[in-house]
Amino acid sequence: MTDFSIIQSVGAPLPLNNLDTDQIMPKQFLLGIDKSGLAHGVLHDLRFDAFEVPRANFVLNQPAYSGANILVAGSNFGCGSSREHAVWGLMQIGIRAVIAASFGEIFYFNAANNRLLLVTLPEDAVSELMREISDPASSGLVIDVAREVVISASGKEYGFSLPARQKSMYLEGLDMVGATLKQLPQIEAFEQAHWASNPWMKVDLPTMRNFLPSWAGSLV
Repeated sequence: MTDFSIIQSVGAPLPLNNLDTDQIMPKQFLLGIDKSGLAHGVLHDLRFDAFEVPRANFVLNQPAYSGANILVAGSNFGCGSSREHAVWGLMQIGIRAVIAASFGEIFYFNAANNRLLLVTLPEDAVSELMREISDPASSGLVIDVAREVVISASGKEYGFSLPARQKSMYLEGLDMVGATLKQLPQIEAFEQAHWASNPWMKVDLPTMRNFLPSWAGSLV
């Protein structure tokens, strides 16, 4: 069984404030109708030049940070439009957690619903972490989700808090659908009670067709 309580990885510094979802996942990569094939688009204009050559000075293109599963980012990360593809793309390149002082609200909940862990720390704590991981020799980070603490390579601990529902979803390996299905017995009990007390609302399809004009009967 996968242990979701600990994330241990190199941390990559991304000290850009107000990095919006269009920068995280540019619109030209939103061509499909599913979640697949988004990895190349993530932070595309930061990762690649106009000729699709990787930019050597971008942190995730540097050998010391290429396998990073954790980003330490500037404030208001993920602001801008509601673009769930930004979350999906980050996860497809291996990012499991983002640490920042603040996040765009819609991005925050998109991330929670897809199990991308977002850790909110005070700005001074983020700055300290950023300075430490900017040296590849001290770039290792541990996020103990169960204890709600980030541990730097120097051993310093930074506490954070997660809403109880989001923490439970993450530790149990659930997305929003999985979390909803945990309530299936209650959902089914509500459904049965609803139909029992409102039987007039439940109309079967053959009966419904009797009340529709002839041209609409084939639609149901």
